[in-house]
Amino acid sequence: MRGKTRVLFLSTHNAARSQMAEAYLRAMGGDRYEVASAGTAPSHVHPLAIRAMRESGLDISDHTAKPVKPFVGEVWHYVITVCDEATEQCPIFPFPAKPVRWGVPNPTQATGTEAERLQGFRRVRDDMCRRIQTWLAEQQTPPAS
Repeated sequence: MRGKTRVLFLSTHNAARSQMAEAYLRAMGGDRYEVASAGTAPSHVHPLAIRAMRESGLDISDHTAKPVKPFVGEVWHYVITVCDEATEQCPIFPFPAKPVRWGVPNPTQATGTEAERLQGFRRVRDDMCRRIQTWLAEQQTPPAS
């Protein structure tokens, strides 16, 4: 019996994009995946990310931003960086990990009214949902443990 496919989503602050990706893969991937997210310079989960995800039916209000360092010594089948900065700062994972790079705009840097900024989070949320759906469709069989 094969174990779960382990997927780590990595961003800079672990404030929005990686949190969204983690939530979507947990919801769509079922018990086939063990999922986590982390940041190279973690801060906090952005309130507008929480709000945008709640609108899609997923509650990430209990998520916390986590540093990547504790995850480096673990076995991950996939390490998916969701921003260019995290790709550049991504540590070397000593165990087999297939790197996947997604350059997703950072909604936390949006300016404007709260409604305009929320719209930016919604765009990233919807993009992340599509990426997870596509990635799951591409997975024929989980990698061997």
